Amino acid sequence: MTLDAPASAAENPYELNWYACDLKTGGVIEELRSLTPTQALSRRLGAPTTASFALNLSGAPTDWEACTAPGRTLLVAVDPFTDTPLWAGMVLTREGGSSDILQLGAVTLEAYLDRRYVSDLLLVLQDQADVITALMAAPLSQGPPFVMDAPALGVLMDFDVLAADDRTALSVMQQVMAMNAGPEWTVDVVWADVSRTGFSLPVRVRAKVGLQLAEPEAVFDLPGCIAEYALAESYEAGRGATLVTARGEGEGASRLTSPDQIAADLEASGWPRFTYRFTPASGITDPDQLAAHAARALALMRTGSSVWSVEGVASRAPRLGRDWALGDTVRVVIENSPRHPAGAEVVARAWSWELTPGADRIRPILVEED
Repeated sequence: MTLDAPASAAENPYELNWYACDLKTGGVIEELRSLTPTQALSRRLGAPTTASFALNLSGAPTDWEACTAPGRTLLVAVDPFTDTPLWAGMVLTREGGSSDILQLGAVTLEAYLDRRYVSDLLLVLQDQADVITALMAAPLSQGPPFVMDAPALGVLMDFDVLAADDRTALSVMQQVMAMNAGPEWTVDVVWADVSRTGFSLPVRVRAKVGLQLAEPEAVFDLPGCIAEYALAESYEAGRGATLVTARGEGEGASRLTSPDQIAADLEASGWPRFTYRFTPASGITDPDQLAAHAARALALMRTGSSVWSVEGVASRAPRLGRDWALGDTVRVVIENSPRHPAGAEVVARAWSWELTPGADRIRPILVEED
Protein backbone atom coordinates (compact mmCIF):
# COMPACT_ATOMS: atom_id res chain seq x y z
CA MET A 1 0.00 0.00 0.00
CA THR A 2 1.31 3.46 -0.89
CA LEU A 3 0.45 6.49 1.20
CA ASP A 4 -0.45 9.44 -1.01
CA ALA A 5 0.78 12.74 0.39
CA PRO A 6 -2.00 15.33 0.52
CA ALA A 7 -1.52 18.38 -1.64
CA SER A 8 -0.51 21.62 0.04
CA ALA A 9 -3.19 24.24 0.51
CA ALA A 10 -2.15 26.54 -2.34
CA GLU A 11 -4.53 29.25 -1.20
CA ASN A 12 -2.73 29.47 2.15
CA PRO A 13 0.96 28.49 1.80
CA TYR A 14 3.03 28.42 4.95
CA GLU A 15 5.13 31.56 5.22
CA LEU A 16 7.16 33.27 7.93
CA ASN A 17 8.19 36.87 8.46
CA TRP A 18 11.77 37.30 9.64
CA TYR A 19 12.97 40.09 11.93
CA ALA A 20 16.52 41.10 12.79
CA CYS A 21 16.70 42.26 16.40
CA ASP A 22 19.22 43.52 18.92
CA LEU A 23 20.29 40.52 21.01
CA LYS A 24 20.63 42.54 24.23
CA THR A 25 17.26 44.33 24.11
CA GLY A 26 15.13 42.32 21.68
CA GLY A 27 14.28 45.51 19.77
CA VAL A 28 13.51 45.10 16.07
CA ILE A 29 16.16 46.53 13.76
CA GLU A 30 14.75 45.55 10.37
CA GLU A 31 12.50 43.03 8.67
CA LEU A 32 14.61 40.67 6.55
CA ARG A 33 12.45 39.90 3.52
CA SER A 34 15.25 38.13 1.62
CA LEU A 35 16.22 35.78 4.49
CA THR A 36 15.57 32.09 3.85
CA PRO A 37 16.21 29.13 6.17
CA THR A 38 18.41 26.52 4.49
CA GLN A 39 17.45 23.78 6.95
CA ALA A 40 14.42 22.96 9.06
CA LEU A 41 13.71 25.17 12.05
CA SER A 42 13.38 23.17 15.24
CA ARG A 43 12.87 23.40 18.97
CA ARG A 44 13.31 20.96 21.86
CA LEU A 45 12.38 21.09 25.53
CA GLY A 46 15.31 22.26 27.64
CA ALA A 47 17.90 22.07 24.86
CA PRO A 48 19.27 24.31 22.08
CA THR A 49 18.80 23.72 18.37
CA THR A 50 20.69 25.22 15.44
CA ALA A 51 19.61 26.65 12.09
CA SER A 52 21.33 27.99 8.98
CA PHE A 53 20.15 30.77 6.69
CA ALA A 54 20.84 32.45 3.37
CA LEU A 55 20.42 36.22 3.08
CA ASN A 56 20.19 37.52 -0.48
CA LEU A 57 22.09 40.81 -0.27
CA SER A 58 20.40 42.19 -3.38
CA GLY A 59 17.15 42.29 -1.41
CA ALA A 60 18.60 43.02 2.03
CA PRO A 61 18.30 46.35 3.88
CA THR A 62 21.24 48.73 3.56
CA ASP A 63 22.21 48.14 7.18
CA TRP A 64 22.35 44.37 6.72
CA GLU A 65 25.71 44.18 8.50
CA ALA A 66 24.22 45.60 11.69
CA CYS A 67 21.22 43.28 11.26
CA THR A 68 23.34 40.13 11.14
CA ALA A 69 26.36 40.82 13.38
CA PRO A 70 27.41 37.62 15.20
CA GLY A 71 27.02 37.89 18.95
CA ARG A 72 24.94 41.05 18.65
CA THR A 73 21.80 40.08 16.77
CA LEU A 74 18.77 37.86 17.11
CA LEU A 75 16.66 36.38 14.29
CA VAL A 76 12.95 35.92 15.04
CA ALA A 77 10.38 34.10 12.90
CA VAL A 78 6.75 35.23 13.11
CA ASP A 79 3.79 33.40 11.57
CA PRO A 80 1.89 36.24 9.85
CA PHE A 81 -1.26 34.11 9.68
CA THR A 82 -1.55 34.16 13.49
CA ASP A 83 0.93 36.97 14.33
CA THR A 84 2.68 34.47 16.61
CA PRO A 85 6.47 34.40 17.12
CA LEU A 86 7.59 30.79 16.64
CA TRP A 87 11.38 30.67 16.71
CA ALA A 88 14.27 32.85 17.84
CA GLY A 89 17.98 32.30 17.46
CA MET A 90 21.10 34.35 18.11
CA VAL A 91 23.44 34.79 15.16
CA LEU A 92 26.84 33.21 15.80
CA THR A 93 28.39 32.83 12.34
CA ARG A 94 28.37 34.94 9.17
CA GLU A 95 30.15 34.16 5.92
CA GLY A 96 30.12 36.00 2.62
CA GLY A 97 32.34 37.25 -0.18
CA SER A 98 31.98 37.45 -3.93
CA SER A 99 28.54 35.82 -3.85
CA ASP A 100 25.28 37.73 -3.45
CA ILE A 101 24.33 35.22 -0.76
CA LEU A 102 25.36 35.70 2.84
CA GLN A 103 25.43 32.52 4.94
CA LEU A 104 24.31 32.80 8.57
CA GLY A 105 24.34 30.33 11.45
CA ALA A 106 22.12 30.76 14.49
CA VAL A 107 21.16 28.82 17.61
CA THR A 108 18.17 29.04 19.94
CA LEU A 109 18.58 30.94 23.18
CA GLU A 110 19.07 27.87 25.36
CA ALA A 111 22.61 27.94 23.92
CA TYR A 112 23.26 31.31 25.57
CA LEU A 113 22.77 29.60 28.93
CA ASP A 114 25.80 27.48 28.05
CA ARG A 115 27.92 30.64 27.84
CA ARG A 116 27.18 31.80 31.41
CA TYR A 117 28.40 30.10 34.59
CA VAL A 118 26.67 29.61 37.92
CA SER A 119 27.97 30.89 41.25
CA ASP A 120 28.03 29.00 44.55
CA LEU A 121 24.48 28.02 45.46
CA LEU A 122 23.15 26.15 48.47
CA LEU A 123 19.39 25.82 48.28
CA VAL A 124 17.50 23.97 51.00
CA LEU A 125 13.79 23.19 50.80
CA GLN A 126 13.24 25.62 47.94
CA ASP A 127 10.41 25.46 45.42
CA GLN A 128 11.60 23.89 42.16
CA ALA A 129 10.69 27.04 40.24
CA ASP A 130 12.85 29.11 42.62
CA VAL A 131 15.77 26.75 42.03
CA ILE A 132 15.60 27.30 38.26
CA THR A 133 15.24 31.06 38.83
CA ALA A 134 18.35 31.05 41.03
CA LEU A 135 20.29 29.20 38.32
CA MET A 136 19.23 31.90 35.84
CA ALA A 137 20.85 34.68 37.92
CA ALA A 138 23.85 35.10 35.61
CA PRO A 139 21.96 34.98 32.27
CA LEU A 140 19.42 37.48 33.61
CA SER A 141 22.25 39.94 34.21
CA GLN A 142 23.78 41.57 31.13
CA GLY A 143 22.12 39.02 28.88
CA PRO A 144 19.38 38.87 26.24
CA PRO A 145 15.84 39.97 27.20
CA PHE A 146 15.00 36.92 29.31
CA VAL A 147 12.03 37.19 31.65
CA MET A 148 11.16 34.53 34.18
CA ASP A 149 7.77 32.83 33.90
CA ALA A 150 8.18 30.53 36.86
CA PRO A 151 5.15 30.29 39.15
CA ALA A 152 5.56 28.24 42.31
CA LEU A 153 5.20 24.53 41.60
CA GLY A 154 4.55 23.43 45.17
CA VAL A 155 7.40 20.91 45.15
CA LEU A 156 10.38 21.58 47.43
CA MET A 157 13.90 20.38 46.76
CA ASP A 158 17.47 20.73 47.97
CA PHE A 159 20.19 21.63 45.51
CA ASP A 160 23.78 22.80 45.68
CA VAL A 161 26.43 23.68 43.12
CA LEU A 162 29.92 25.16 43.40
CA ALA A 163 31.36 27.87 41.17
CA ALA A 164 34.69 26.01 41.30
CA ASP A 165 33.10 23.18 39.30
CA ASP A 166 32.78 25.48 36.24
CA ARG A 167 29.17 24.50 35.57
CA THR A 168 27.19 26.47 33.02
CA ALA A 169 23.61 27.50 33.70
CA LEU A 170 22.46 25.21 30.87
CA SER A 171 24.21 22.12 32.21
CA VAL A 172 22.84 22.59 35.73
CA MET A 173 19.31 23.44 34.57
CA GLN A 174 19.32 20.31 32.40
CA GLN A 175 20.54 18.34 35.41
CA VAL A 176 17.61 19.56 37.52
CA MET A 177 15.14 18.82 34.72
CA ALA A 178 16.48 15.25 34.41
CA MET A 179 15.76 14.41 38.05
CA ASN A 180 12.76 12.33 39.01
CA ALA A 181 9.73 14.65 39.03
CA GLY A 182 12.10 17.48 38.11
CA PRO A 183 10.65 20.69 36.66
CA GLU A 184 10.64 21.23 32.92
CA TRP A 185 11.72 24.48 31.31
CA THR A 186 12.06 26.06 27.89
CA VAL A 187 12.91 29.46 26.41
CA ASP A 188 10.04 30.90 24.34
CA VAL A 189 9.78 34.06 22.27
CA VAL A 190 6.88 36.54 22.40
CA TRP A 191 6.14 40.08 21.32
CA ALA A 192 7.43 42.41 24.03
CA ASP A 193 4.38 44.70 23.90
CA VAL A 194 1.39 45.68 21.79
CA SER A 195 3.49 48.08 19.72
CA ARG A 196 5.25 45.11 18.07
CA THR A 197 8.63 46.86 18.19
CA GLY A 198 10.54 44.08 19.92
CA PHE A 199 10.53 40.66 21.49
CA SER A 200 11.14 39.17 24.92
CA LEU A 201 12.27 35.67 25.87
CA PRO A 202 10.16 34.06 28.62
CA VAL A 203 11.92 31.25 30.48
CA ARG A 204 8.91 29.06 31.23
CA VAL A 205 9.20 26.72 34.20
CA ARG A 206 6.47 24.19 34.84
CA ALA A 207 6.01 20.73 36.29
CA LYS A 208 5.38 19.91 32.61
CA VAL A 209 5.66 22.56 29.93
CA GLY A 210 2.61 22.89 27.70
CA LEU A 211 -0.92 21.54 27.94
CA GLN A 212 -1.31 17.82 28.55
CA LEU A 213 -4.93 17.05 27.69
CA ALA A 214 -6.43 13.57 27.51
CA GLU A 215 -8.47 14.68 24.48
CA PRO A 216 -6.49 17.41 22.71
CA GLU A 217 -8.18 19.30 19.90
CA ALA A 218 -5.07 19.32 17.71
CA VAL A 219 -5.35 16.27 15.46
CA PHE A 220 -2.86 14.95 12.90
CA ASP A 221 -4.77 12.50 10.73
CA LEU A 222 -4.28 10.10 7.80
CA PRO A 223 -5.95 10.56 5.42
CA GLY A 224 -5.86 14.27 6.13
CA CYS A 225 -2.94 16.52 6.93
CA ILE A 226 -0.35 13.75 7.40
CA ALA A 227 1.95 13.20 4.42
CA GLU A 228 3.82 10.33 6.10
CA TYR A 229 4.56 8.97 9.53
CA ALA A 230 6.59 6.34 11.36
CA LEU A 231 6.34 4.74 14.78
CA ALA A 232 9.75 3.82 16.25
CA GLU A 233 9.74 1.39 19.18
CA SER A 234 12.95 0.46 20.96
CA TYR A 235 14.28 -1.51 23.90
CA GLU A 236 17.91 -0.93 22.96
CA ALA A 237 20.58 -0.18 25.56
CA GLY A 238 19.92 3.30 26.88
CA ARG A 239 16.27 3.16 25.86
CA GLY A 240 14.95 0.24 27.88
CA ALA A 241 15.78 -1.16 31.32
CA THR A 242 14.13 -2.68 34.37
CA LEU A 243 16.99 -1.85 36.76
CA VAL A 244 18.76 1.51 36.69
CA THR A 245 21.70 2.74 38.75
CA ALA A 246 23.17 6.24 38.63
CA ARG A 247 26.88 6.63 39.36
CA GLY A 248 28.84 9.70 40.41
CA GLU A 249 32.35 10.58 39.38
CA GLY A 250 35.42 8.96 40.87
CA GLU A 251 36.75 5.43 41.15
CA GLY A 252 36.54 2.45 43.43
CA ALA A 253 34.85 2.41 46.80
CA SER A 254 34.74 6.21 47.00
CA ARG A 255 32.51 6.50 43.94
CA LEU A 256 28.96 7.60 44.78
CA THR A 257 26.26 5.19 43.66
CA SER A 258 22.49 5.49 43.86
CA PRO A 259 20.30 2.70 45.21
CA ASP A 260 19.12 0.40 42.44
CA GLN A 261 15.83 1.52 40.96
CA ILE A 262 13.87 -1.59 39.92
CA ALA A 263 10.66 -2.02 37.95
CA ALA A 264 9.56 -4.79 40.29
CA ASP A 265 6.06 -4.97 38.83
CA LEU A 266 7.38 -5.67 35.33
CA GLU A 267 9.85 -8.29 36.51
CA ALA A 268 7.14 -9.97 38.58
CA SER A 269 4.94 -10.17 35.50
CA GLY A 270 7.62 -11.97 33.50
CA TRP A 271 9.99 -9.35 32.07
CA PRO A 272 13.65 -10.39 32.14
CA ARG A 273 16.02 -8.03 33.92
CA PHE A 274 17.76 -5.40 31.77
CA THR A 275 20.35 -3.30 33.63
CA TYR A 276 21.46 0.23 32.83
CA ARG A 277 24.15 2.25 34.62
CA PHE A 278 25.00 5.85 33.84
CA THR A 279 26.64 9.02 35.13
CA PRO A 280 24.01 11.76 34.74
CA ALA A 281 26.20 14.88 35.07
CA SER A 282 29.54 16.06 36.32
CA GLY A 283 29.89 17.56 39.77
CA ILE A 284 27.08 15.62 41.50
CA THR A 285 28.07 14.95 45.12
CA ASP A 286 24.63 14.45 46.66
CA PRO A 287 23.41 10.80 46.85
CA ASP A 288 19.80 12.00 46.83
CA GLN A 289 20.39 13.74 43.49
CA LEU A 290 21.82 10.54 42.01
CA ALA A 291 18.80 8.59 43.27
CA ALA A 292 16.46 11.14 41.66
CA HIS A 293 18.26 10.76 38.33
CA ALA A 294 18.04 6.97 38.49
CA ALA A 295 14.33 7.05 39.32
CA ARG A 296 13.66 9.43 36.43
CA ALA A 297 15.61 7.24 34.01
CA LEU A 298 13.71 4.12 35.09
CA ALA A 299 10.36 5.88 34.63
CA LEU A 300 11.33 6.72 31.04
CA MET A 301 12.94 3.38 30.18
CA ARG A 302 10.93 0.69 31.96
CA THR A 303 8.83 -0.30 28.92
CA GLY A 304 11.14 1.13 26.26
CA SER A 305 10.38 4.07 24.01
CA SER A 306 7.57 4.69 21.52
CA VAL A 307 8.16 7.75 19.35
CA TRP A 308 5.88 8.93 16.55
CA SER A 309 7.57 10.90 13.78
CA VAL A 310 4.80 12.65 11.90
CA GLU A 311 5.30 14.75 8.78
CA GLY A 312 2.32 16.96 8.11
CA VAL A 313 1.47 19.51 5.45
CA ALA A 314 2.05 22.63 7.53
CA SER A 315 -0.66 24.76 5.94
CA ARG A 316 -3.25 22.02 6.52
CA ALA A 317 -2.09 20.71 9.88
CA PRO A 318 -3.04 22.12 13.29
CA ARG A 319 -1.33 25.52 13.38
CA LEU A 320 1.91 25.63 15.35
CA GLY A 321 1.73 28.31 18.04
CA ARG A 322 -2.05 28.56 17.87
CA ASP A 323 -3.46 25.03 18.02
CA TRP A 324 -0.50 23.36 19.70
CA ALA A 325 2.98 24.18 20.95
CA LEU A 326 6.09 22.60 22.42
CA GLY A 327 5.17 20.30 25.30
CA ASP A 328 1.50 19.98 24.36
CA THR A 329 -0.26 16.71 23.73
CA VAL A 330 -1.75 16.14 20.28
CA ARG A 331 -3.81 13.35 18.81
CA VAL A 332 -2.66 11.11 15.98
CA VAL A 333 -5.44 9.32 14.08
CA ILE A 334 -4.54 6.72 11.44
CA GLU A 335 -7.44 5.25 9.47
CA ASN A 336 -5.24 2.48 8.08
CA SER A 337 -1.68 1.93 6.89
CA PRO A 338 0.68 -1.01 6.40
CA ARG A 339 1.91 -0.58 9.99
CA HIS A 340 -1.61 -0.09 11.35
CA PRO A 341 -4.01 -1.94 8.98
CA ALA A 342 -6.81 -1.72 11.55
CA GLY A 343 -6.07 1.92 12.26
CA ALA A 344 -4.65 3.59 15.33
CA GLU A 345 -5.39 6.52 17.59
CA VAL A 346 -2.99 7.78 20.24
CA VAL A 347 -2.39 10.85 22.34
CA ALA A 348 1.30 11.75 22.47
CA ARG A 349 3.36 14.70 23.62
CA ALA A 350 5.39 17.06 21.42
CA TRP A 351 8.90 16.95 22.89
CA SER A 352 10.29 18.70 19.83
CA TRP A 353 9.27 19.97 16.42
CA GLU A 354 10.74 20.80 13.03
CA LEU A 355 9.27 23.27 10.55
CA THR A 356 10.31 23.65 6.91
CA PRO A 357 8.17 26.54 5.67
CA GLY A 358 9.49 26.48 2.08
CA ALA A 359 8.44 22.84 1.71
CA ASP A 360 5.22 23.41 3.69
CA ARG A 361 6.10 20.66 6.17
CA ILE A 362 5.76 20.40 9.95
CA ARG A 363 7.28 17.49 11.90
CA PRO A 364 6.32 17.10 15.54
CA ILE A 365 8.29 14.42 17.38
CA LEU A 366 5.68 12.83 19.61
CA VAL A 367 6.42 10.64 22.62
CA GLU A 368 3.87 8.35 24.24
CA GLU A 369 4.07 8.91 27.99
CA ASP A 370 2.72 6.63 30.70
